[in-house]
Amino acid sequence: MQANTVVVLDFETSGMSPDYGDRAIEIGAVKMQDGVIVDEFQSLMNPGFRINGFIENFTGIDNAMLNTAPSCKEVMTDFHQFLGGANMVAHNASFDKRFLDAEFKQIKVGYAGKFACSMLLARRIYQEAPNHKLGTLVDYRNIKHEGVFHRALADAQMTAKLWLAMLDDMGERYQCWDAPFSFIEKVSRAPKKSVGKLLADFSVK
Repeated sequence: MQANTVVVLDFETSGMSPDYGDRAIEIGAVKMQDGVIVDEFQSLMNPGFRINGFIENFTGIDNAMLNTAPSCKEVMTDFHQFLGGANMVAHNASFDKRFLDAEFKQIKVGYAGKFACSMLLARRIYQEAPNHKLGTLVDYRNIKHEGVFHRALADAQMTAKLWLAMLDDMGERYQCWDAPFSFIEKVSRAPKKSVGKLLADFSVK
């Protein structure tokens, strides 16, 4: 499967780790086929407990909003159907994968797709960037945005645009067009000094 056919997702959560009882409170995702967004998914979800003031201020999601939201079980069941067998991308994917795994475990489902991290890929493609936070990279790459971050769908949309920009830049710089998802995963884990050769070698295959 090509790297530009993926589901890009983002969670907002009650804290940093499901290992300490934290839950997802919002999910946003965009489905891309051949680099075109063909569907979106967004929902708040009620974790079954009150979130603290820091999370309310950080995300703009408050307890009143969550009180009327559907349950995590209901939302994640719907998202499982939306996801299908697609490969996935997230910015700082290890964080989102932990919550995806934890929420899917709650409803006893799994997934067939692989997970790639746009932040790890950006560290290799944009090694000269000031840092590799999503907002910084969006500005660095001159990607148009509305200045909304830390809401799930907005972050997923920005991550999708950044992902496509990186694929385009790999094509422009190295003629590395139409790379499969598995190859992009490999690039994102490669030592930084070897990335240029890895991309160049792919282009001559």
